[in-house]
Amino acid sequence: MSGRTQASAGDLLELVRSGRATTRGALQQATGLSRATVGQRLDRLFRAGWLREGAGGPVDSPLGGRPSITLEFDDAHAVVLAADLDTRHARAAVLSLTGELLAEHSGTLVIEDGPDAVLGELGRWFAELLEKAGHRAGEVCGIGLAVPGPVDSDSGRVVQPPMMPGWDGYDIRGHLTRSFAEHTGATGVPVLVDNDANLMAYGEQRTSYADCSAFVLVKVSTGIGAGVVVGGSIYRGIDGGAGDIGHIRVGAEALCRCGSYGCLAAVASGGAVARQLAETGVPAASGSDVRDLLTSGHPEAAALARDAGRQVGDVLATVVTLLNPGVLMIAGDLAGTPFLTGVRELLYQRALPRSTAHLDVVTSRLGERAGLVGAGALVVEYLYAPERAEERLAALGV
Repeated sequence: MSGRTQASAGDLLELVRSGRATTRGALQQATGLSRATVGQRLDRLFRAGWLREGAGGPVDSPLGGRPSITLEFDDAHAVVLAADLDTRHARAAVLSLTGELLAEHSGTLVIEDGPDAVLGELGRWFAELLEKAGHRAGEVCGIGLAVPGPVDSDSGRVVQPPMMPGWDGYDIRGHLTRSFAEHTGATGVPVLVDNDANLMAYGEQRTSYADCSAFVLVKVSTGIGAGVVVGGSIYRGIDGGAGDIGHIRVGAEALCRCGSYGCLAAVASGGAVARQLAETGVPAASGSDVRDLLTSGHPEAAALARDAGRQVGDVLATVVTLLNPGVLMIAGDLAGTPFLTGVRELLYQRALPRSTAHLDVVTSRLGERAGLVGAGALVVEYLYAPERAEERLAALGV
């Protein structure tokens, strides 16, 4: 940013948050602004409660002198709400601005009941979680929501979601804002919506693999989806359709929920494995049922999960060859040893050795909280990005 004399308070905040410049002197050097101008812009951030002074840094001069005061992002001035919807289950949480879970709730929430019922219930959950966490509704700066379908990030609306009947094109942002206001009295809270695999990938990459410039997460639960993080940002494609690998055709005859035949999700998802088990008399109706059977060591579930892993691994050989990621993470209900073994078998057999030479194939670090962490991070990165930060500072009158 050197030479950019127009650097704003939002730009300075980004430099501090990223760790690239954490003293007044370093900010001057990075931006080319005068000491007085840096001081004026930092004063706006201090008055908003977004920055605080930390401990003194090292003394750079060999002649000694006072240490420079470091600057830190103050995560105590607000909180974020996040929710992660699956087909029959949901999680919700209050998070700090740095991603710490302050309160959490999970329970049954059926996506097929439709957006009115589901979003109305989420508003109630959020109100109860805030009380549990000891925070007021007025402290909430934003809400992040992960959904099991493709999302147009500009509008926050899901686009032809196979697993979300009744949600296509629905105004999720507006309804959840109103539902939250109805239960708490806090109006106008911004809502961001994204695909669940995208947000899981974002949460996992930022938390454990921040240095990985190409990261892929594959979620295998009732359906199959992938999230891709490139250069630290979610890759969504032109309208949110990137990563929808569950609907790649694999030549089978099974009917998929999308209405087509032969999709990967129709033969290798948790829902597909559950259906195969049910046909043999084993009670299973969803990916979560398969997960429970795998946890208990059910041999037939393990065998089918390994077969499913092989089919997914065959598709992932192409994904890995195309994207050349450093990390391929398997997450979701089927992300255990049998499935992972099957993935590895076909992936390393079919992909070029060059594509896998520096590839780590791993399972989730954050587990069922990955979507929540990613949703919270999405909100924070949006609200405190330089241009948006400037708008919010102006609205605060500082």
